[in-house]
Amino acid sequence: MTKKKKKSRIYIIWLVNLCLITAVVAFFVWYESVPDVSPEKVLKTYMAHISNREYEQMYEMIDAGISGNISQEDFVKRNSAIYEGIGVDNIKIHITSYDKEQKEICYETSMDTVAGNVTFENNVSFIQEKGTYKLVWSDSLIFPELDSTDKVKVSVTNAERGQILDRNGRVLAGKGVASSVGVVPGKLENRDDAISQLADLLEMKVEDIERKLSAKWVKEDSFVPLKTIPKVDELKLLSLEPDKETLAEKERHEKLLEIPGVKISDIGIREYPLGEAAAHLVGYVQNVTAEDLEEHDGEGYTSNSVIGKSGMEGLFEKELKGQNGCSITIVDSNGNKKKIIVSTIVENGKDIKLTIDSNLQKELYEQFKDDKSCSVAMNQYTGEVLALVSTPSYDNNDFIRGMSSEKWNALNEDASNPLMNRFVNTWVPGSTFKGITAAVGVDAGIINPDENLGYVGLSWQKDASWGDYHVTTLTDYGETVNLVNAMTYSDNIYFAREALKIGADTMEEKLKSFGFEEELPFDLTMQASTFDDDGKIDSEIQLADTGYGQGQVLVNTLHLLSMYSMFVNDGNMIQPVLKYEENAATKIWKEQAVSAQTAQTVKQSLLSVIENPSGTGASAKIDGVTMLGKTGTAEIKESQDDTT
Repeated sequence: MTKKKKKSRIYIIWLVNLCLITAVVAFFVWYESVPDVSPEKVLKTYMAHISNREYEQMYEMIDAGISGNISQEDFVKRNSAIYEGIGVDNIKIHITSYDKEQKEICYETSMDTVAGNVTFENNVSFIQEKGTYKLVWSDSLIFPELDSTDKVKVSVTNAERGQILDRNGRVLAGKGVASSVGVVPGKLENRDDAISQLADLLEMKVEDIERKLSAKWVKEDSFVPLKTIPKVDELKLLSLEPDKETLAEKERHEKLLEIPGVKISDIGIREYPLGEAAAHLVGYVQNVTAEDLEEHDGEGYTSNSVIGKSGMEGLFEKELKGQNGCSITIVDSNGNKKKIIVSTIVENGKDIKLTIDSNLQKELYEQFKDDKSCSVAMNQYTGEVLALVSTPSYDNNDFIRGMSSEKWNALNEDASNPLMNRFVNTWVPGSTFKGITAAVGVDAGIINPDENLGYVGLSWQKDASWGDYHVTTLTDYGETVNLVNAMTYSDNIYFAREALKIGADTMEEKLKSFGFEEELPFDLTMQASTFDDDGKIDSEIQLADTGYGQGQVLVNTLHLLSMYSMFVNDGNMIQPVLKYEENAATKIWKEQAVSAQTAQTVKQSLLSVIENPSGTGASAKIDGVTMLGKTGTAEIKESQDDTT
């Protein structure tokens, strides 16, 4: 064979191989592009369309003629009403068998619904048209027992929300009754005047009432709810001197009922008996929003649910809300129950019992309701928090009965900021901090409680390097300037001098060991106490001011109580608790925050504040009760020359 013929033969072989490879590749490309039209694939695709609410595409996959000549409109209406009505999601199928001769598939279906997971066996037939398979559809494809005249009914049994109770079982949040004011449009006379009167009496806008009355579902004989208002308290009316609020509410009810077409009926609501006295603590519930439903998807909330928005209502939402009962039932054309598809039993919410004492909570509120303040009370031995009060306050019942935009704006624009929860924040402690400085210094062996620092007057500075800055105090109590006297008369200069002896490093280290810059272990999130905005005491003047609770010291009030508990618990700081437990063991937050000896030493000086008739806290003395404590007044001003 010549060299030329050999080359030609190799070229032909190469060309043939290339053609074969190209043909194979083309075949696989074509094969992959051809849709899988097997009955199994068709069924899986059909089911996927259900999850995606693609009812028109589902209709294209059935043989309408053999399927009872159902129209696309009727098909879409029937399937969407059932599948969306029961909240179908996460559909899965498992094909168990396929009869090729009968063209019938047996399969198992699993799906999530509003009433829980549903699993059932079913079958479906196919016909082949021009190389493709189409389903033979009937209502039984939705549920095996479903006929064309049957309906699928969803019944919901609403769970009762748990109560919030105080330590004695008194209700802080629970079931109440209010008045629902509504209108039957067809019975209104002089419609414009009537709506104007309603707007005034209900504190609503005319356009809001018009919008409710013009809703698509409203007919002439429909009852259209407009607003929930307080129910008239009949017991208060029977008292010798009914309060102004009760009389005003009675008058409002009477004026409303004078308007033709107006009806007032009792409805159950969430009620907060303490109102303003515990609003920041208890919080309130509101109807869920679209954002709530998205955030809590899968947790059993519906568009008719309420959800805790603040305070205890928000904190214990999971325990309080319970779980609605729900059933999905097939009923026949006469309304008779045919089959229960799935059912879940209602689980009412759990009651939450707090350590709070309602009487003390109300008493503290009444004492300080006109002040910008927070008041906290705690059992110093158990850590049980007996009161958490923030003033001024608001009535959390208004969020349930319906708050007008005017009232909401007034609350937000009020300079005293009644919506602000003050007991979770930190504040300048002033002289109440002197007990803490004493604990730091005595425990470090720096403050000798018996040492007389000597009288230096009512104004003092370390040296000329402080410029014009002086520490001042109010009382000249004599020449013996020791711990007990300094605490009794609240001597700023004594604690400023001792703070300088303690030093910034020791002060910072010891305050951190007391829980500064640390989250308080408590049900509610409290702002952490700090001694400086950057975590370090930067100067001698700041250190001196820190010693008597000024400078940059900010303390959470509940944290302050926990620190003071070490003086009556052998140096252990007690952990505050808010959830009530019978015979609960006391929890220690900081074990041996100071030694038992230090605690006893500082305790004696704090006793003198109240027990000594000349002490700054003597007016708090209760006969027959041994008390210790510390008064404090913080100065918040621009400079020492600022007299405001």
